[in-house]
Amino acid sequence: MCRVTVNAHGPLRIEGDFTIVDPEGRPLDLKGRTSIALCRCGSSRNKPFCDGTHNTVNFRSIVEGERSSE
Repeated sequence: MCRVTVNAHGPLRIEGDFTIVDPEGRPLDLKGRTSIALCRCGSSRNKPFCDGTHNTVNFRSIVEGERSSE
């Protein structure tokens, strides 16, 4: 199972069993990691991964969306 957490003012956190692929469908080397953070601010120097730059560029994004009734 894979879990994705949308962090307010920060990255997408992905945990569990997942594969990240490039635009051609080739898997990226995650070096065995079972959790990663994906950049949402667009300023990371290690895209698509988060490097914490969202803190220095004052990225703001409130988590809003329809909630599940589960």
